[in-house]
Amino acid sequence: MSNSADSPQAGSSPARGRRFRPVRVLTAAVFALAGLIFFTSFDTAKGTNIRTDASLLKLSDLIHERSRDNGEREESNAALREDIESLAERDDGRTKSEDDKLAALEEKAGTQELRGEAISVTLDDAPPDATAKLPGYPEPQPDYLVIHQQDLQAVVNALWQGGAEGIKVMDQRLISTSAVRCVGNTLILQGRVYSPPYKIQAVGDPEKLKKALAASPAIQNYMVYVNVYGLGWKVEDDGTVTLPGYSGTADLQYAQPVD
Repeated sequence: MSNSADSPQAGSSPARGRRFRPVRVLTAAVFALAGLIFFTSFDTAKGTNIRTDASLLKLSDLIHERSRDNGEREESNAALREDIESLAERDDGRTKSEDDKLAALEEKAGTQELRGEAISVTLDDAPPDATAKLPGYPEPQPDYLVIHQQDLQAVVNALWQGGAEGIKVMDQRLISTSAVRCVGNTLILQGRVYSPPYKIQAVGDPEKLKKALAASPAIQNYMVYVNVYGLGWKVEDDGTVTLPGYSGTADLQYAQPVD
């Protein structure tokens, strides 16, 4: 890269009878920059081999470890919640109508088990060596071959639109504050990390749920990649199933309920 300051100006005269040589200055600058790069690399590595991306591997291990910890804590919280509810029901002073109303609210909130007919949708990445299966389509970029956040969100939204009474993504029940988010090619849901294939199960009228999936423009776009590049897509009737109740915290952290 050149810089006008490195070149002699028109009409200028060399100082003390010596000719100004920008090549020497440029060479010195290159060596200085190389030294800075070596020092920065050494300071970053701290004695480790930075080409192995060990820090990234450690970070990945840490994420999965925290995900397992979160899962264990959720199971522990669910057990404690059942104990608390059992103790509270012994003598809570509520009438039967109040208990029925509370049970209905808990069912709508997704904190109780839900039993009924269900379908499941499974999405998966395409093979890494996939090529375009139909004429007129370009060869795939890496971005074409993986499941994205919007793909999972499209399925969940379509199932709600189709009248789903409850939805489970992987092994977790969704509630009103659940966020389906992807980082890279992994799903992060309620503090836990998942890798493809991703399975979404919904309780409701199977035919209405399937129609809602087929009618979704976002899923129609996804199906192009299924047919051309081999992304995974499978819809199955699961018969009668029981979805687990949501067992995590329901406290709002970034919003407040309206009075």
